[in-house]
Amino acid sequence: MNNRVMIGERLLLTLWVGSLWSIGYIAVPILFFSLDDRHLAGSLALHMFNAVRLIGMVCGAALLVDLLFTTRDVPWRRNWRIWAVIMMLFLIAVSQFVLSPVMDSLRATGLAEGSESARRFDQLHHVASFLYTITSLLGLMLVVFGLRRTSSV
Repeated sequence: MNNRVMIGERLLLTLWVGSLWSIGYIAVPILFFSLDDRHLAGSLALHMFNAVRLIGMVCGAALLVDLLFTTRDVPWRRNWRIWAVIMMLFLIAVSQFVLSPVMDSLRATGLAEGSESARRFDQLHHVASFLYTITSLLGLMLVVFGLRRTSSV
């Protein structure tokens, strides 16, 4: 395999998984810890998570196309790495196109404490957090084990 291709894959994977971990587990918690205005912290976090999803969709799509066309050691249907990338992309799509619009509409109606919309928002937030955690862990597995199976020589 061409070294440039492998370096490109590593860069895409690093950008994707690094953004997941740095924003989700460092930057956003610091926002909520440091800012007294939870609304402002939430608004900034929303923008950061939107950026992470965009990075994920672009990097994930590029990695998936590359893996599908260049992985020959294991048929793609039995390649857990390909399935990990597919699952990560699927989870990002659910967050972006299903959960986020509903949460945005709930946020727009106001989230008065104890209201039905606040309760629903909290439920969706927990689902989104769970999906984010799964995506992050799948990404970590790809970082640890690599995008390609190393050949034993």
